[in-house]
Amino acid sequence: MRNPIAQKLREAGHDIAIVYPVLTNTSVRWWDRFIISLALILLTASAWAYLLWLRADMDMGGMDMSGFRIIPSGTGYMMPAHTPWQAIEFAFVFAMWTVMMVGMMTPSAAPMIFMYYRMGRLTETRGTPFAATAWFVAGYFLAWTAFALLATLAQWVLERTGVLDTAMANTNEILGAFVFLVAGSYQWTRAKELCLVECQKPFEFLMRHGCFRHDARGSVVLGLRHGAYCVGCCWLLMALLFVGGVMNLLWIVLLALFISLEKVTSSFGRRFVAPAAGAVLNVAGTWMLMLTAGLH
Repeated sequence: MRNPIAQKLREAGHDIAIVYPVLTNTSVRWWDRFIISLALILLTASAWAYLLWLRADMDMGGMDMSGFRIIPSGTGYMMPAHTPWQAIEFAFVFAMWTVMMVGMMTPSAAPMIFMYYRMGRLTETRGTPFAATAWFVAGYFLAWTAFALLATLAQWVLERTGVLDTAMANTNEILGAFVFLVAGSYQWTRAKELCLVECQKPFEFLMRHGCFRHDARGSVVLGLRHGAYCVGCCWLLMALLFVGGVMNLLWIVLLALFISLEKVTSSFGRRFVAPAAGAVLNVAGTWMLMLTAGLH
């Protein structure tokens, strides 16, 4: 395509060259990675902002909450402690657990999401694999949402049995010690190791399960499968929130950091971090039982 201005400059004796900038594959990949990173950061930050909002609402300025339970709605919604759950309360608690899973699990899932996208860049010939990657992440959300539903049901059962206080923390010391012991013992099991291996080696996981999927259904199923392994790594660790308080932000942060540490440290996390955490939890559970029995 001729440029009339450039042609006139050449006729006047000026030596010029016309450069048409082209977006190279490298720059496209850099831009795509930036977009995915930004999306994951915004998603995680939004989840944590929601949890902080709920936590601030549940503090209620030091008011006496005896006889009432606080609903995690962000609007100061309370119910008499003796009344059964209503559908709206179940929905709020379910939303809280779902958002909590997103905030805690997204950082540790990021390496797998990037690996899936990179695999798509290598195999996709019909454009960028953004859509398939988004469907893959949707599969993760399905796994996290399923766990959130189970956690909501567990909270409902515990609340109905009267072992949760207004901060949604366990008040039964024997039950708390049992949760510590079970969570600690699970850290040593073969099931824990298998789940952790799948989470620590995203490339090998994709190779074993058909690599990149171009279609939405295949991507969702693959994301759901890997998300289930990730939940399998930490589902009993999440149960510790019932001991320290479901909305105890310090416990949430510590668990999120530990879950990420387990997954990003590869063989070290599998052979040392996970077993060491199991030993600590078992000691803590045993100590709690001794305190309860008056043997300290």
